[in-house]
Amino acid sequence: MPGQRITKGIIVYQSKYGATKKYAEWLQVMTDYPCVETSKATINEVAQYDAIVLCGGIYASGISGLSFLKKNMDKLKNKKLAILCIGASPCDEDALTAIREHNLKGDLRDIPLFYGRGAWNESKMNFIDKTLCRMLQKSVAKKDPDTYEPWMKALMCAAGQDCDWTDKKYLIPLMDFLNLC
Repeated sequence: MPGQRITKGIIVYQSKYGATKKYAEWLQVMTDYPCVETSKATINEVAQYDAIVLCGGIYASGISGLSFLKKNMDKLKNKKLAILCIGASPCDEDALTAIREHNLKGDLRDIPLFYGRGAWNESKMNFIDKTLCRMLQKSVAKKDPDTYEPWMKALMCAAGQDCDWTDKKYLIPLMDFLNLC
């Protein structure tokens, strides 16, 4: 299917605070693919499509919703698969490589991975997520700011506020992959 326009696809997503859902809905409009949450998706429904795009937020380095692909790879291996992960941090090639190495192993290792910058909404976070983020912020605050990695800078700048970095521009590489641009 490389180079071939895919017209029959589906978007499967898992969103915790809304940024991933926003990207999934943008993709739905841009592609005309139906959109379904992983918790409501069935493999029999998803396997009917030529292309499957999984959209999942990044939490503690893991991509949410990835378990749907993992447990169903035997039925999806001949499909055009792509993963769009959404994170609050700015992303560069090193960060994307780290996300790939942490998440895409075995049957998943060759799936194309795309990144969209999401949002930071402390006001929407549950108690556990707020606590973990505050602990991480305290740990990072002990470092010299001149040595901060991009994600550390973003974390420290976003502390105590709500930020939305979502942007349709992050979908362009994925649209190119799907041959829909």
